[in-house]
Amino acid sequence: MFRPALFFAAGLLAAGPVAAQPLTAAESAKVDAIVAAALKSSGVPSASIAIVRGGEIAFAKAYGRQGPGMPVANKDAKYQIASVSKQFTAAAILMLEDEGKLSLDDTVAKWVPGITGGERITIRQLLSHTAGIQDYWPQDYSFAAMEVPTTPQGIVDRWAKKPLDFEPGTQWQYSNTGFVVAGMIIEKASGTTLLDYLNGHVFKPLGIDAMDQDLAIGKGYPTGYHRFALGPVRAAKPAAHGWLWAAGELAMSASDLAKWDVARINRSLLPADDWAVQETAIKLADGKSSNYGLGVQLAEQNGIKIVSHGGEAVGFLTDNTVIPSEKFAVVVAVNADFADAQSTISRKIREMFVPRLAPPASDAIETARTELARQVYAGLQKGQIDRARFTSNGNYYFTAQAVADYHTSLAPLGKPISFEPIRGPRLRGGFVNRNYTIVYPGRKLIVVTYADPGKDGKIEQFMVMPAN
Repeated sequence: MFRPALFFAAGLLAAGPVAAQPLTAAESAKVDAIVAAALKSSGVPSASIAIVRGGEIAFAKAYGRQGPGMPVANKDAKYQIASVSKQFTAAAILMLEDEGKLSLDDTVAKWVPGITGGERITIRQLLSHTAGIQDYWPQDYSFAAMEVPTTPQGIVDRWAKKPLDFEPGTQWQYSNTGFVVAGMIIEKASGTTLLDYLNGHVFKPLGIDAMDQDLAIGKGYPTGYHRFALGPVRAAKPAAHGWLWAAGELAMSASDLAKWDVARINRSLLPADDWAVQETAIKLADGKSSNYGLGVQLAEQNGIKIVSHGGEAVGFLTDNTVIPSEKFAVVVAVNADFADAQSTISRKIREMFVPRLAPPASDAIETARTELARQVYAGLQKGQIDRARFTSNGNYYFTAQAVADYHTSLAPLGKPISFEPIRGPRLRGGFVNRNYTIVYPGRKLIVVTYADPGKDGKIEQFMVMPAN
């Protein structure tokens, strides 16, 4: 649902806001080259991008193969933006607060009964991932239950009634479940469906043509693809209806998402103080910053704020980054849930503004987990997997086909030059997320993992994909 950034913005080169202007021929050619190289090196079939400069959309274009029945890439095609949708859910809450229908500091129990800790969890904590409610989808693949349709109440009953992962307000941990609860609150407070509320209050006023991503499937819509390691690129089987909802239910074009970014930059549609609230990092009980606002991830360097979010649906990845003070934004949507083409394209387009963040040093546990990851990778190269090291969901992912694809695509590469962590560990859905870079002569791979906590925690996810 939310692909953690492999390389996140850490700083900015000195640059002032530029006037609104379309890209020059040379700039357009450079963007074309960046996208073409990323698609070629990663195997990702297509990308759709939009660039905002000077507070206006300056460039929009689609590239590659969007799917059967779409012989020409269409910049208006709707990609599933998944967790980028969270900022729209948060905006709906802010609007309802402006209408006097709720407060960010209302308890969850006031609106949705039966949720663990609901009497001490606030709506603000739901939107900032500080509520402690367990995430229902931390994996980067669809698990067995997602073959069957669900409802918001079904998600709440299964995940939001478990013991809390931590006391509300004491930690930050990404939780799609919290946003499902927020969506239920929106519908109760507004008296209408979440999508109808967003259409009436956000999308129509901004000229955005958005829709339920569960319906953005089939003729006329990009096909989502996935890949096991370096195996064949295959059409992905969509999750059954209802699994993303308020946590990531939207599909729209890159240009339409850029219209929202323009509203953020220009402080239009929402009152300026609402934008400020959404873009203010929530502090934890110990005073530390969560680096997350209400539905948006936040970073700052030299006093310049970066507002961003990623999104992952089955077969789709999106990167949306806004630098409000520079009146700059870039949207990149791809129809693949492997590799990091979307973040690579985004990073290179904004390279004049944002350098790469260096990974932190590892500790003893991380050294042990890195060694385990090396062993798992080496086993998969041989077509072997120690299933005792994996959770039930991890074993569900590694079907005979998956293991065969990992074996046939990785075995010829032999022993890597290096296998190193990209950054420190992060909590997600009760699991610990760790990512690694594998280097071979002339190529790099990325490994994205989730595991139970601790030195010997079982592996929930181990996915190998090409790096750009």
